[in-house]
Amino acid sequence: MFMARILIIAMTVFAASAALAQDRVRSEAACGRDASRFCKKVIDDGDTAILGCLKQNRARLRPACVRQLQAHGH
Repeated sequence: MFMARILIIAMTVFAASAALAQDRVRSEAACGRDASRFCKKVIDDGDTAILGCLKQNRARLRPACVRQLQAHGH
């Protein structure tokens, strides 16, 4: 019983990690070029800084990036 619970928890964590990794790949594919173009100054400051920059430059972003931001409530 105990091992079954551990296995379920491990599988849940693995699935969540895989989903996050896949989402990051989609975000980078959709917004990577825009981030490189408009957010060079903050590119080394982390995801939060890049997200803020992308939001500030929303009107200049490619449609795929705008859709990705919208899909995540930004």
